[in-house]
Amino acid sequence: MGWILVLLAALSEFVGVIGLKKYSEKKNAINALLYYGGFGLAFFLLYNSFKFLQVSTAYAVWIGVGTAGAVIINMIFFGESKSTGRIVSLCLIVFGVVGLKALS
Repeated sequence: MGWILVLLAALSEFVGVIGLKKYSEKKNAINALLYYGGFGLAFFLLYNSFKFLQVSTAYAVWIGVGTAGAVIINMIFFGESKSTGRIVSLCLIVFGVVGLKALS
């Protein structure tokens, strides 16, 4: 159950990232709801995952998945650089998250 909550928290963070980008471009109620709602739900779900998982592991995985997801979202939808260095760094983040999950 804990890992499901961490995954849902990461997915909610993706919504928050999209909302943050959109809200920085145009301040309206829908973008604010995506921004605040996405991050708010992400923190709520992450907090509840701590009942099942160690805080350090759950938080590190959430940060890793959220960071990787934010980079991918920004590369695909918002035209950020897709340089080899960024992609290699992204792979290292994913490798670290998988390692933490495998060892916990």
